[in-house]
Formats: sequence, C-alpha cells, structure tokens
Amino acid sequence: MSDKLAEMAELLKLLGDKTRLAILGLLQERDLCVGDIVELLGTSQPNASQHLRRLKSAGLVRENKRGQWVFYSLNLDDFPDLRVFLSQLPGRKERLRSLSGLPGRTS
Repeated sequence: MSDKLAEMAELLKLLGDKTRLAILGLLQERDLCVGDIVELLGTSQPNASQHLRRLKSAGLVRENKRGQWVFYSLNLDDFPDLRVFLSQLPGRKERLRSLSGLPGRTS
C-alpha cells in the first residue's frame, strides 16, 4: 500500500504544475509537436521539452516520429481515472480555437 501511495503522490506532484496540466489539456484534443506546444503556450522550446520529458517519463505521454516531426500524444491506458480528471480542465473552447489555427503537420 505504501508503494501505491508513493506513486500516487508523485503523479499528483507532476500534475500540480500549471504548464504540464496545460500540455495534457492540449494533448487530449489532438497530437502535437513541441513547436505547436511552444506556440500555444507562449513558452520556450527548452521549457516545453522539459515538461514533455517529465510527462513521458511518468508514462502519461508518448512520442511518435512522423517524417521530420516528433508528435506527442496522451497515453492514459494505465491512468483511466485521469481521463475523467482532464475532461474537467477549464478552457476547452479556447484550446479548440487555438488548435484550429495551427498548420496541419504531416510527414
């Protein structure tokens, strides 16, 4: 039980960051490359990459190379309750509006 509590505490600590929550919110709408995330969040590429690396390390995000682009997507297979939590994040209309202005990147 102690190990499970420690895992949950680490996950909640990871989710306690506003930027990481914003990234997860964006990724629940569609797969994105780091450049898209930088543009949408108005942050630097190294900052976005650091947050993505932590989310990937926790198993919440996976990466997929498509041609010259690396796309990030949600990986909530091991966190089914997290999908419900993320669906409650505020700002969905704004996220969708922002995402509609991004170019479609393909290989």
